[in-house]
Amino acid sequence: MNQATHLKITLNNAAEGLALLGPQDKFIQLIERETEAKINTREAELVIQGAPAELKWLEQLFDVLLQLIRNNYPLTERDILYAIELAKELKADQLLDLFKGEIASTYRGKPIRVKTIGQRHYVSTIRKRDIVFGIGPAGTGKTYLAVVLAVVALKEAQVKRIVLTRPAVEAGESLGFLPGDLQEKVDPYLRPLYDALNDVLGPEQVAKSLERGLIEIAPLAYMRGRTLDDSFIILDEAQNTTPEQMKMFLTRLGFGSKMVITGDKTQIDLPRGKNSGLVEAERILKSIEEIGIVYFADQDVVRHSLVQKIIVAYQQEDMNIKG
Repeated sequence: MNQATHLKITLNNAAEGLALLGPQDKFIQLIERETEAKINTREAELVIQGAPAELKWLEQLFDVLLQLIRNNYPLTERDILYAIELAKELKADQLLDLFKGEIASTYRGKPIRVKTIGQRHYVSTIRKRDIVFGIGPAGTGKTYLAVVLAVVALKEAQVKRIVLTRPAVEAGESLGFLPGDLQEKVDPYLRPLYDALNDVLGPEQVAKSLERGLIEIAPLAYMRGRTLDDSFIILDEAQNTTPEQMKMFLTRLGFGSKMVITGDKTQIDLPRGKNSGLVEAERILKSIEEIGIVYFADQDVVRHSLVQKIIVAYQQEDMNIKG
């Protein structure tokens, strides 16, 4: 039987202790929920009692969290939960790399960093490949990170413009029944793309870039018959494309261009009997080495921690029905 042992973690000052415990001791409560070890906080140290196997991952966890705190990284509940998951596999040190690199900053100067290992893989794949599929649940940052990288590419003159597109679902690409002019009809579908752009560039800069044609936001139907050179093209909600639309889109790739296709195969809104272009493209193109296909898991969800639990619960239900 494992003998109970002690582990002491020394803190530099009281402020470190407060950052580690979290608001209203929330962080330490989350950690305590995941272990049978007893964690006591004294003035300038943590004293942990428990089985050696537990102490091993807890030591790595606290070491990594303290390094982040000492580098002025503002920890969130989501970071703690992710760090616990990784520490249990003794992989928490991978977090240090994640939080070092800034991809860009928002127009208000706040750094934009990858938050999970899945996101890091996605970003490095987009940098390396001309066509990348990002497939996985909502809240994993698939679209947001693609937009951030598109803005960086535009700012660094790697591309001359950004093209953002989505299939107009339910309406089956026919927007006729919606009131208003084209821009007003299209906007509700494309709102999430505007939100990501506004975050990185700021509303004023986005408006100017749209006016000058540096950024184009259009429904997928408007891509037909065009070849897009020197562009960073993002197709969002790709699970709602038909196979014909997906093929049409992929063959728009021009010289000096990059394409990122994002989608969630569990949220297909196509009419019954219509196949998803995303599902088909994934199957047909997986053997082409130059095309990157990145899969996100529920661990990559970076929204409220409840979102991750909701996704897992729905997946479970899905498996029960199929099983």
